Amino acid sequence: MAAFNSKFFGLTLVAAVVAAIAATASAGLGWPVWAMFIGWVAFFTNQQSAKGAIRSYLCLSIGVALGNFAALGVSTLIPLIDYLAFGAVVFAVAIIVVSLRAAPVLNNVAAYFLGLIAFFASHLAPGINAFGELAAVSALGVAAALAAHAIQIKVART
Repeated sequence: MAAFNSKFFGLTLVAAVVAAIAATASAGLGWPVWAMFIGWVAFFTNQQSAKGAIRSYLCLSIGVALGNFAALGVSTLIPLIDYLAFGAVVFAVAIIVVSLRAAPVLNNVAAYFLGLIAFFASHLAPGINAFGELAAVSALGVAAALAAHAIQIKVART
């Protein structure tokens, strides 16, 4: 029970309050709250710092863009090769994403896949509007996670 002290509860409260504020802001803007949490999770896939947050966000956003292109690819190929279009497009996208693990700064494969998941889970039509909405709401999630983390560091030091 020693782990459950006032500092533990303080850190928990910080995360809960920041998450509630971010969820309320997301809903108030008409954005999907679940997509904000995709950004929150992406924050924890890299170094938990401002620099790591930016890197994770860029990878997540590129993943959203790749999702847009993948959806266009599937819709183009379905008339030609039916359901096999999914395998062909997933193969091509996976080659790109997994190869990006060698990129010196943008090597966060998990964040790329979170972006792809966000795009396909959104059921939005491919295009700049889908990209813009998902990039914006996931930015809110990354920023909220960074803020919660920074506040928690201050609380932990007290």
